[in-house]
Formats: sequence, structure tokens, C-alpha cells
Amino acid sequence: MRRSANVGGGVNLAAHLASADPGVASIILAIAEESKRIRTLFLAGAADARTRNASGEAQLELEKEADRMLIAALRTLPAVQAIATEEQEGIIETGRQGLSVALDPVDGSSCIRTNLSVGTIAGIFSGSLVGPLQPVAALYVLYGPLTTLVCTAGRGAHEFVLSGEGYVLRRADIRVPEGKLLAPGGLRRDFTPAHRALVEDCESRGFKLRYTGSFTADISQILEYGGFYCYPALRQEPAGKLRLLFEAMPMAFLLQQAGGYASDGREPILSLRAEQVHQRVPLYIGSHEVVKRIRV
Repeated sequence: MRRSANVGGGVNLAAHLASADPGVASIILAIAEESKRIRTLFLAGAADARTRNASGEAQLELEKEADRMLIAALRTLPAVQAIATEEQEGIIETGRQGLSVALDPVDGSSCIRTNLSVGTIAGIFSGSLVGPLQPVAALYVLYGPLTTLVCTAGRGAHEFVLSGEGYVLRRADIRVPEGKLLAPGGLRRDFTPAHRALVEDCESRGFKLRYTGSFTADISQILEYGGFYCYPALRQEPAGKLRLLFEAMPMAFLLQQAGGYASDGREPILSLRAEQVHQRVPLYIGSHEVVKRIRV
């Protein structure tokens, strides 16, 4: 069975997290609360901030505001030791011991002007954000026709929908089916021979191409229909595009909790070390058996 039936019964996010680690719960709830405000930022449009983030990418004003809001909400929580975001150069230390949070405040921002779905991604780690990583929770918020929050605190993956003033359980224990969607990032002309052969093999076996340019939206499709998303090592960019801390590791942990799998084409994403905050990594993520067989 792909996933359970609609068993929400009005259970809200706070009640769902009542048995989770209190520190983890406080972080998820804080991000959920800020996501309601982030959602309203889209009404103001997507003005160019004329600045660049830590990776040299052009920023939108709403990305900077979402980043500011999330940092402000998290840095005073007693459980938070450190915060890193895609928009900031380094790690923000609180001086306390506990959990660390890695954030992509607005994933898929290039899709905003065309009104496509974008998201917020968060990974929650025990201890440091550099060296061996110990993810304990992860979530994403998808700002689409519905605003949904998919999270795990280490006991399965669960989807909540924003209804009225809060998030209510929509589907419990999501499972990734062994499907045939393919969401390949990067230009085909830049593919390595091994990756090109993989994509062509998938196409020959009837995989359907669906790539939006919004990582969160593509992962949401994979959770529903199965298959895999990939942003590979490219000939001129052997580390790929996605960041280990802000995108790959949180989504890998979340999909593992839903029965999926993620690798860099050789090693499991969850086994990788973070050598630097903005480290990039090739990523293959989705249905367990499909991704487990990939070797590039």
C-alpha cells in the first residue's frame, strides 16, 4: 500500500509532536509558524534584492526576509545550538548546546514569478553541522494550491495541511511507491556519459519526465507517484548543484523515513560528511529499489 488513507481526524501538528523530543518539536513548530508568514510574502511579488547569497546566486527580497524571519524565530529557542542557511555565509552559533538547524528558506525561488510551487526545507541535526552528520528530524513546506508540511521526527513521514490558523494531519505514514517518474536536473549537453546512459535507459523503460525547477515540488511528486529526482555530477560541475546541508541531507532523511533512498550515485547521502557549510553534492533520491540500483 502506497500510503495510509486520510486518517487525520483533526490532529494538529502540536498534538502529533507531543511524544517527540521536546527540542525537535519546538523547532518544527517554530518553522511551521513562520511558514504561515512566509506564505504571505508571495503577495508582494518577487522583487530583485540586487544582492547575492553565500553561493553567489541572485537573491529576491522575499528570500532575504524569509531567511531573517526563520533565524529570528530559531535563535532564541533553548534547544538550538547553531543555525545555517543557504543565504548566510557561515554558521550562527547561539552559545548553547543541543540541536543544529540547516535551512533553505525559499527553495525554487526562480519559479515564483511564474506562480509555480516553491518550498522551505529544514534539517535538524544532533550536534555540529560540520563533520559526520546526525540528522534527527527534517521537514519541508510546500507553498502550492495547498500549503502542506511534510515532516519526520524519526518515526515515519507525515503530511499536514494548513487549514485555518494551523496545520492539521492530512496523511500519516507516507510511503514512496516504486514508480516511474524521472525529474532530471542539469542540461543534457553537460551530462557525464554514465549519467546520460542512466537517463536514456530510464526513458527506454517508460519513465515519465517531470522536472519543475523547484526541488521541493519535485520531491512532493516523487513521494506521491514514485520514481526519482536527480541533479547529477556534470562535466564542468563534478559536485553538482544541490547543497548537502540545506537540500540533500534533509530530504534524504525524510524520504528514508518514507521508505525511500538517496545517494550521490555511489554512496548513501546519509553516510556523507559535511566538510563545509555550502558543500555541494550530486543527488539521486526517490523510490528505494530504483535509486539503490543506480551506479554512476
